[in-house]
Parts: sequence; structure tokens; C-alpha cells
Amino acid sequence: MRVLVTGSTGYIGGRLVPHLLTAGHQVRCAARTPAKLDDRPWRAEVEVARADVFDAPSLRAACDGVDVVYYLVHSMDAEGSFQSRDAHAAANLRDAAEEAGVQRIVYLGGLGHDDGGLSDHLRSRHEVGRVLADGPIPVTELRAAMILGSGSASFEMLRHLVEVLPMMVTPKWVTTRCQPIAVRDVLRYLVDVLDEPRTAGRILEVGGPDVLTYEELMHVYAEVAGLRRRRIVRVPLLTPRLSSLWIGLVTPLPTGLARPLIDSLENEVVVRDDTVDRLLPHDTVPFRDAVELALSRIQDLEVATTWASAGGSAMAAAPTAQHDRDDEATPEDPRPEDPSWSGGTVFADERQVHADASPHAVFAAVCSIGGDQGYRSVHWLWALRGAVDKLVGGIGLRRGRRHPHELAVGEVVDFWRVEALQRPTLLRLRAEMKVPGEAWLEFRVEPDGTGSLLTQRARFHPRGLWGRLYWLALVPFHGLIFPRMARQFAAEAERRG
Repeated sequence: MRVLVTGSTGYIGGRLVPHLLTAGHQVRCAARTPAKLDDRPWRAEVEVARADVFDAPSLRAACDGVDVVYYLVHSMDAEGSFQSRDAHAAANLRDAAEEAGVQRIVYLGGLGHDDGGLSDHLRSRHEVGRVLADGPIPVTELRAAMILGSGSASFEMLRHLVEVLPMMVTPKWVTTRCQPIAVRDVLRYLVDVLDEPRTAGRILEVGGPDVLTYEELMHVYAEVAGLRRRRIVRVPLLTPRLSSLWIGLVTPLPTGLARPLIDSLENEVVVRDDTVDRLLPHDTVPFRDAVELALSRIQDLEVATTWASAGGSAMAAAPTAQHDRDDEATPEDPRPEDPSWSGGTVFADERQVHADASPHAVFAAVCSIGGDQGYRSVHWLWALRGAVDKLVGGIGLRRGRRHPHELAVGEVVDFWRVEALQRPTLLRLRAEMKVPGEAWLEFRVEPDGTGSLLTQRARFHPRGLWGRLYWLALVPFHGLIFPRMARQFAAEAERRG
């Protein structure tokens, strides 16, 4: 079939595309920032359309000529407005698909039952399904609980909680039952529904073979990871807000993303309707095996997508599924490539260093920035900046990076995101930490005699008085950090050469 995948830069969408291609379908990917797909191994096999779920004309053009639309877009944050945004986006997609003559919509939502006092997040997931189905196009809605896979939000939250904390003080939600499912099973169901006409117009609940409490999930993870059994102390007064703040401190997930997740953990999410077993019989992966598979992928550096693959505050995540909404700067934002910087005030710290190495070697060294390899200078200052960011509700350094050496546009590097990548001349990172303004870290490499010239620029567009005071307060630290960082990248390139 001719298939459109929305959310193709996200966790599930980025993994679904190659499975659809293997099944013989023609795939078109919709993305707000098509450049994010440039380095995907399957890029040459798909068509890419620039589209925004809040821009009806672009959606209509993306839907033109396709048979099936996969709706894998989900904005989620601590603000209640994400529910109205999601409903609006779903209505736009429904109407655009109808105008384009689409025959079917496939949507990945969340388990949970309306009679159980659903959290705002899960209620929004169900509402999106109803909005999509409120039209003439048959909708297949798959509902899943916690999705387990290398890099998924749910798995990373579980992994970091268990690995960082030998003892945990937890609220009563640790006794809530859930039915996790391996990401490979979710992908198989998403593909297989196209071959079974009876799945059209249905809500299908999917899950793995194990129903466990969250406390049991933690104990099993510890066993599989070779850790000592974790001590879990339950207390009745730990609120979702306090829980999300704590999770924001010890896991890669920012507090704004952790809060809706925590709220949803109070809802029992288990399969009650086994219709999918009759229509799409399939032996799903047990929880223990899913954890082993995810850990092996991480160890082998074979993580295709992560929960942070989608950008900005409207990130994809949930105890249901990891979807995405690309988030990019609005047109009025100053961009590093704008010579006038849109008329705004810009502070900059620029360093240049010569390296007796080729531009490719220097660029390779620069592209290994962050993650476990760090920033090559005054490590404790970077760690302190990450900790402060976490304390104020930011992302911090725990997100790391998907691969220690490979980068692509849109990928995460700690509290940065790759905004531009032109090998072997330009790498630009845009800051996603909490700052009173907009910040970038840019590296340019050019030939210089028999070697290379590395130009390193930190740029900051302040917001009001606080932005200016923030930059002035950091100037002394820049003098400690940035000169050494540039020199270390050059020295590393020379060693590699």
C-alpha cells in the first residue's frame, strides 16, 4: 500500500518505517524538519513531505495519493493545554485524510479504561482516538501500556531508577498492575493490521504475556541487569508532583515529561479485550526477555531511536507509546545563520585553534562531544551545570547521546540538540537547557595549510535583563571551559591522525 507515516522522526515512527518497507509498502514520511531524516539508513527508499499537524494545507498535501495514514504524533508536557493541542492536531489530520481520499488511519494510543478515572494523559490518548474516528475513514486504534525497548521513555525511566537507587521510597502506585509490551511486538502489530481487513474500525488492546506491578518490574530489571535486589519502601504521602521532581533528578526525563507519566502510573493498564489474539495471533516477548533485548541493544550501540528523537517540549513519550511532534524554532527566532541575527542582541565567545590533522579528523573529534566522552574540559563545571538544570526542571546531562560517535540533525547530545550538520565543515548544537534566552554551540572546520582550522563559537541571544545578567555571570567560567575544549578537540584529532 501507499503509506504516510506522521511522527517519522519519533521513537516509534523512526522504527516503523523500515518494517513497512520490508513488508513491501511504499512509504512517505511527514516531518516538520525533513533534514532530521537525512541520515536514516532507509532515507533513499522513502518520499519525505514537509508537514505540520497544525498546518492543514501541508497535511492535505502530505496525505495526497496515499491509502493509509499512521498517526504517531503526541505532544506531552506538564501543561494541561497538551490535551487541546492533541485534539486539534488529530482533527486536522482526520479532515486532511478525508479530503485526500485516504482509506484508513492507524493510530497508536494508550491502554486504560474509562471507568477507572483516567489520568489527563491517558484521557487525552483516548480522546485523540475518538476525534480520529469521528469521520468517514475507518480507524484502527492500537492501545498499548508501557513499551519496552532500547531508548524508550518508559524503559529509560525504569532503568535509571533501578540502577541509580539501591533503595527507593515510592508512592502507592508501585502496586498498580500493568502489562508491558516489547517494542518489536508493537511494530509487528502496526504492520500486520494492514493485512487484516477485520482490524479496520476497531480498538485493539495489545500487551505482552506478563502482568506485573511496577514494584515487580523493578525487581525483575535488577535481576536481569545483575544488580542487588532493590529495597522499596512505600509511603502514602508522596504526591505525583514530588515523584516527578525526584524522577527528573535521577533519570534522563525532564520533570515536565515525568509528571504526566507519573500521573498515569496510578491507572491499571492491562488488556481486557483479547480480540487482537484472534485477528492477529502472535506470541509476544516476555518482560524479562524484552529487558535483556533492550540492554543488549544499548551495549552493542544499536539504538535506532530514543525517546528524545522528537524535539522540543512537545516530546513523544508515555507509558503508552513513544510518538513525536517535531519542534523547531519559530520563523522569528534568531538563527545562527542569520548575519544580522534578526536585529537582536547576541553575545558570543569565539575560539580558534590550528590542528595538524585533516578536516575529517578534526570534525570526527568534534562530533564525539558530550555523552560518556564529555566536553574535554573542567568536567565538574559541566556536571554542575547539568545538575542545576535538573534542579530548575530542565533536561540536564543524563539524556546522553544515542551513539558515541555518530550524529544526525535532530539528535540529542545531553542538553543540546543537533541543529545543523554539514560534514566535515559544520556542527551546530542548539541548547535545550533552561536559560533566559536562546543558546548555540557551533564548530566550523576548514583547511589551514597542511592541517585544519577549528573555529568554536558559543552564541547567546538573551531574553530581557535576566538574560544579560546570566551571560555576564558565566563569562569567567567560559574562560576556563572554552579555550581548553577547543585545544583538546584539536589534540584529539592529531592523535587520531
